Amino acid sequence: MAKRIREKAIKRAENADARAYAIVKYVRMSPSKVRITLDTIRGKKVDEAIAILSNQTTAAAEVCLKLVKSAVANAENNKGLSRDELIVDECYVCPGPTLKRLDIRARGRANRLLKRTCHITVYVDTVKA
Repeated sequence: MAKRIREKAIKRAENADARAYAIVKYVRMSPSKVRITLDTIRGKKVDEAIAILSNQTTAAAEVCLKLVKSAVANAENNKGLSRDELIVDECYVCPGPTLKRLDIRARGRANRLLKRTCHITVYVDTVKA
């Protein structure tokens, strides 16, 4: 039994993703709005992605900028990678829990408001030649 558990742990470690990443959860923003911002930086060099996000005026750009900087810091400090060689390898957004609220209308009726949240993930990796 213990041998099998050790073997499974070794296989899991071999298959583990070696890229540096950062995740932010429960961002009070619609995933579709964040996805538009992430599409602009996917595959770009890290310095170029930071420049793009710094000059965008969308609300999602501020959150994504902070997340990219965090992923770069993780790559430098935890993985020992050089900042000059890093690219935004993969970035995606997943929907989080939706807050359901009521919007009061005329004649005693109510509409439902869906206040959406999302989880954003950014992976950075070195340039592959």
